[in-house]
Amino acid sequence: MSKFKEALERGKKAHDQQEQTGDGNTPKVDFGVQARAWLTDVVVASLEAAKADVAAEVTIDIESMPRRDVNAIAPSVKFRIYANGGVEKNHTRAFRVSVSISGEVSVSAPGMVAEDIGHIGDKSDQRFRHLLAKLIEDVAKSA
Repeated sequence: MSKFKEALERGKKAHDQQEQTGDGNTPKVDFGVQARAWLTDVVVASLEAAKADVAAEVTIDIESMPRRDVNAIAPSVKFRIYANGGVEKNHTRAFRVSVSISGEVSVSAPGMVAEDIGHIGDKSDQRFRHLLAKLIEDVAKSA
């Protein structure tokens, strides 16, 4: 019975400390804000860097978050890759980087199985850069 009383007293002290330090609520980061920040910091930055590196061989068009997706729970970024020098854009490939509710991020395209590239909690861009290099190479080969 004394263990129960001790636990009850510790609970009361913790509750009193929360009331003294404020309302007890820690500021929570909105998931949508966190997901959009990850897309901007990792995906868009990687796409911009790749766009500058391979400008002579392929073109990368980035359509960052459309207006309708600004308040979306699970935002995404679209981008297209096509080879330079061709009169037609027959070899254009369109991709979408999506953030799921769980925080997992994947890249998908028509005719392609979605590939997992990480989690919004991980700020590393290595997996996305590796996949992006592979996608650019595939488009360059098909032209």
